[in-house]
Amino acid sequence: MIAYLSGPMTGLPDLNYPAFEAAAERLRAQGVQVISPHEITPPGAGPWSWQAHMRVDLAALLTADVIVLLPGWETSRGAQLEKAVAEAIGLVVDYRLTETS
Repeated sequence: MIAYLSGPMTGLPDLNYPAFEAAAERLRAQGVQVISPHEITPPGAGPWSWQAHMRVDLAALLTADVIVLLPGWETSRGAQLEKAVAEAIGLVVDYRLTETS
């Protein structure tokens, strides 16, 4: 199974990297293959626009089996878009990390 992590980044300290890293570690410990936007284009990777990040991230999402929503995803324009795309293509939407936080 391949899980894509989705959650808020913009305006958060370190672009919410600690939350993405913790979620990735937790899922990998369960044997899940993880795609994390922070690993696709890590903080400081360059002066990319939001649109450029979303193009790369959405392409990665299309290779996943499930989207895992991190706490606060509801406030993120990008996470809302990723969730909508995931639902449209029939991916499982996993709220476990949101519900346990």
